[in-house]
Amino acid sequence: MFCRNVIGTAWLGTHVVVIRCSYPQLDFIYLSSSDHAPLEPVSKSCTETLSRFLSIGYKLIGAYPMNGEVIFVLTYV
Repeated sequence: MFCRNVIGTAWLGTHVVVIRCSYPQLDFIYLSSSDHAPLEPVSKSCTETLSRFLSIGYKLIGAYPMNGEVIFVLTYV
Protein backbone atom coordinates (compact mmCIF):
# COMPACT_ATOMS: atom_id res chain seq x y z
CA MET A 1 0.00 0.00 0.00
CA PHE A 2 1.35 3.40 -0.97
CA CYS A 3 1.18 6.15 1.63
CA ARG A 4 1.90 9.72 0.51
CA ASN A 5 2.41 10.97 4.06
CA VAL A 6 5.38 8.77 4.98
CA ILE A 7 8.68 10.58 5.53
CA GLY A 8 11.24 9.57 2.95
CA THR A 9 8.81 8.69 0.17
CA ALA A 10 9.07 10.51 -3.15
CA TRP A 11 6.65 13.39 -3.58
CA LEU A 12 4.24 12.79 -6.43
CA GLY A 13 1.83 15.35 -7.78
CA THR A 14 1.53 18.53 -9.75
CA HIS A 15 3.99 21.39 -9.65
CA VAL A 16 2.71 24.93 -10.21
CA VAL A 17 4.53 27.95 -11.62
CA VAL A 18 3.06 31.46 -11.73
CA ILE A 19 4.72 33.96 -14.08
CA ARG A 20 3.90 37.68 -13.86
CA CYS A 21 4.48 39.87 -16.90
CA SER A 22 3.81 43.51 -17.74
CA TYR A 23 1.09 44.31 -20.25
CA PRO A 24 1.21 45.24 -23.12
CA GLN A 25 5.06 45.10 -23.21
CA LEU A 26 5.16 41.49 -21.94
CA ASP A 27 8.34 42.06 -19.96
CA PHE A 28 9.05 39.44 -17.29
CA ILE A 29 8.34 40.69 -13.73
CA TYR A 30 8.33 37.76 -11.30
CA LEU A 31 8.18 33.97 -11.01
CA SER A 32 6.68 32.01 -8.14
CA SER A 33 6.74 28.21 -7.94
CA SER A 34 5.82 25.29 -5.77
CA ASP A 35 8.63 23.66 -3.80
CA HIS A 36 10.83 21.36 -5.90
CA ALA A 37 9.24 22.41 -9.20
CA PRO A 38 11.52 21.94 -12.22
CA LEU A 39 12.69 25.42 -13.20
CA GLU A 40 14.35 27.06 -16.18
CA PRO A 41 16.30 30.33 -16.20
CA VAL A 42 14.02 33.31 -16.80
CA SER A 43 14.48 35.92 -19.52
CA LYS A 44 13.62 39.64 -19.68
CA SER A 45 11.09 38.60 -22.30
CA CYS A 46 7.93 36.95 -21.01
CA THR A 47 7.53 35.15 -24.33
CA GLU A 48 10.96 33.53 -24.03
CA THR A 49 10.36 32.62 -20.38
CA LEU A 50 7.04 30.95 -21.25
CA SER A 51 8.69 29.14 -24.17
CA ARG A 52 11.35 27.68 -21.87
CA PHE A 53 8.78 26.31 -19.42
CA LEU A 54 6.54 24.91 -22.14
CA SER A 55 9.55 23.20 -23.75
CA ILE A 56 10.27 21.17 -20.58
CA GLY A 57 6.71 19.91 -20.25
CA TYR A 58 4.69 22.58 -18.41
CA LYS A 59 1.14 23.15 -19.59
CA LEU A 60 -0.52 26.56 -19.63
CA ILE A 61 -3.61 26.46 -17.43
CA GLY A 62 -4.62 30.08 -17.89
CA ALA A 63 -3.60 33.69 -18.44
CA TYR A 64 -5.30 36.31 -16.30
CA PRO A 65 -5.18 40.12 -16.60
CA MET A 66 -4.57 42.00 -13.36
CA ASN A 67 -3.67 45.68 -12.84
CA GLY A 68 -1.53 46.20 -15.96
CA GLU A 69 -0.03 42.71 -15.74
CA VAL A 70 -0.77 39.28 -17.11
CA ILE A 71 -0.53 36.33 -14.72
CA PHE A 72 0.32 33.01 -16.40
CA VAL A 73 -0.40 29.81 -14.46
CA LEU A 74 1.41 26.65 -15.59
CA THR A 75 1.40 23.10 -14.21
CA TYR A 76 3.80 20.20 -14.52
CA VAL A 77 2.74 16.63 -13.75
